Amino acid sequence: MRAWETGELGRDADSVAVADPESSRTIDDLMALQMISIRLEKSLLNDLKEIAHYHGIGYQPMIRDLLHRFVRHELKTILSQRLEQIERDEQAQTETGTIPVDDFIVRRRA
Repeated sequence: MRAWETGELGRDADSVAVADPESSRTIDDLMALQMISIRLEKSLLNDLKEIAHYHGIGYQPMIRDLLHRFVRHELKTILSQRLEQIERDEQAQTETGTIPVDDFIVRRRA
């Protein structure tokens, strides 16, 4: 693994080969990857490639990482907004004098 990370392996034509279609499908399945097609502006793609090159990584893994970060951030934002709405709704119910659920259940059992 260290040889791969340092670039001893995988960076010259003698140490790499294109996987056959069956192996590619197996790898994609094991890694839960789905190939997609997306059209990007050439300038955006070139910028992404330049950024990836600057950081010493491939642009496709970098884009995948960017998408993961974006999704995590957006999901956290959405969940935070939902939680705030639930808390506002609970506060409004408390202020209007509704019976708390525990009291309601106790009264229903009595």
